[in-house]
Amino acid sequence: MSFRPGRGSARPPGTWTLGARVALALSGLAALSGCSWFSSSSSEPAAAPAAACPTVAVLRSLSQTAVFAPGAERRPAGVAFYGILSDVDSKCTRSGDAVLVTLDTVIISERGPASSAATSVDLQYFIAATGPEDTILSKRTLPVQITVPAGARRAGITDHVEEWVHLGGRPPGDVKVVLGFQQSPEIVQFYKNFRGR
Repeated sequence: MSFRPGRGSARPPGTWTLGARVALALSGLAALSGCSWFSSSSSEPAAAPAAACPTVAVLRSLSQTAVFAPGAERRPAGVAFYGILSDVDSKCTRSGDAVLVTLDTVIISERGPASSAATSVDLQYFIAATGPEDTILSKRTLPVQITVPAGARRAGITDHVEEWVHLGGRPPGDVKVVLGFQQSPEIVQFYKNFRGR
């Protein structure tokens, strides 16, 4: 796994292997999809403490994307690379009416049937802050390039980003930070047609 410079200081290389991060991401996604609030065993429910940070999550419906080989049909056989938003770690620091959210996002690329001799792929993902009723407060699209060495099936990077989120008088717990791939209409249609991928 490589670590991208230039968007903030990344974690020291070798902290996690790609396999360990992928396993952690899969268990985290399973936990996220099955999470729920549990009531206290006492008759008086305990008041939840106010959240100090916005909730951060990868949008499941936009956690994958596909890049097609030039001139290829928009079918699974024409995919050069798949992109997977695997996992995100976050922390935040409050400053007045804004929060600095630090994100370390694991992005994986996997070869498709039409990858041929290609050894890298360019992907775009977004970070958006949303308020009540999913009102978009801010959104930024980020390009990433992932090198997949010849002979390797997949590779990944950790993208380190620091994002200021302006609260507009809201408590941090009323704001969500969501991540997903920026998808063109043809990619959206591809996933409608081929849901298994």
